[in-house]
Amino acid sequence: MAEVVFKNVVKAYGNVTVVPELNLKIEDGRFTVLVGPSGCGKSTTLRMIAGLEEITSGELYIGDRVVNRVLPRDRDIAMVFQSYALYPHMTVRENMSFGLKLRKMATAEINKRVDEVAKMLAISEYLDRRPKALSGGQRQRVAMGRAIVRRPSVFLFDEPLSNLDAKLRGEMRREIAKLHQSLKTTIVYVTHDQVEAMTLADTIVVMEKGIIRQMGEPLELYGKPANKFVAGFIGSPTMNFIPCSVTDGKMSNSSFKMKIPDEFDTAKHKDVILGIRPENVEHTDKDGDGVISGTAEIVEPLGAEILVTVTTESGSVMAGFEPTFRVKVGDKLKLRFPPDKIHIFNTETSGNSLRRG
Repeated sequence: MAEVVFKNVVKAYGNVTVVPELNLKIEDGRFTVLVGPSGCGKSTTLRMIAGLEEITSGELYIGDRVVNRVLPRDRDIAMVFQSYALYPHMTVRENMSFGLKLRKMATAEINKRVDEVAKMLAISEYLDRRPKALSGGQRQRVAMGRAIVRRPSVFLFDEPLSNLDAKLRGEMRREIAKLHQSLKTTIVYVTHDQVEAMTLADTIVVMEKGIIRQMGEPLELYGKPANKFVAGFIGSPTMNFIPCSVTDGKMSNSSFKMKIPDEFDTAKHKDVILGIRPENVEHTDKDGDGVISGTAEIVEPLGAEILVTVTTESGSVMAGFEPTFRVKVGDKLKLRFPPDKIHIFNTETSGNSLRRG
């Protein structure tokens, strides 16, 4: 096992800088997920670890050695790609053992490792099949198995589940989580899917335009996002945002007013953005502080909950209710924002949280 450390790492293509001065420590044995929208630099960061992208400046450490000029094969890493990248003419056993044969490992040891990993991933019965005879989930297990048999110090996963359907993604998330619990190896995992990030990670790194916007444990980022970008990216469905003016300790606009909780410091701000997650919005029959009125525009019964998009004078607000809640399109609703569930951000480009401390 090994930690991975970026020190002032820059990646540029000509005059275009895609990762500006990255400083990041990925701790030994942790499951770290790099997440963000397309073009945020997460895959480039992963490929720099793998040695598939050259670093423009700065230093990259794997363990205690600088690997800027170390070839990929000598970095003691294993990578699982979005595409399975299996050799179609080889059996599952041959695909899994190929890298070990190149290292001239003894046949008995190769077979032992392949059999152990195949059992771990529940693919023992497929060892004599070729990839075309496997389902997508089985092929991804083989790709994972090929990486595991090498026993590297760092595993790299580049959006490995994006080619799978929703049911298989859920199954493979659980397989990868069990894999980490079993191996206790450093894993760096790239995805644009924040559900994968929340369910798999020990540590999430949220990136935007090559910059780390926040890094921490999943529930920390969910409960106390450092800025509007993270608040809007982490959580599904996404957080509601409502522009408000600040006057005499209250937030308000043409259709809404609310006392500002003491945990937020808005003294230096005339305008702020109120944020609240759909699952924290409450239905009420009363008017008053923190209540906004509107009309149900979209009703989405999801089984475990009902998502209702409500049109208000302040814009659309999405609310999540119990499945027994009865509502139809066109109904008038009053929504309450509990003071202990809201977030407040400044209106500057950074959109930083105004939470004290």
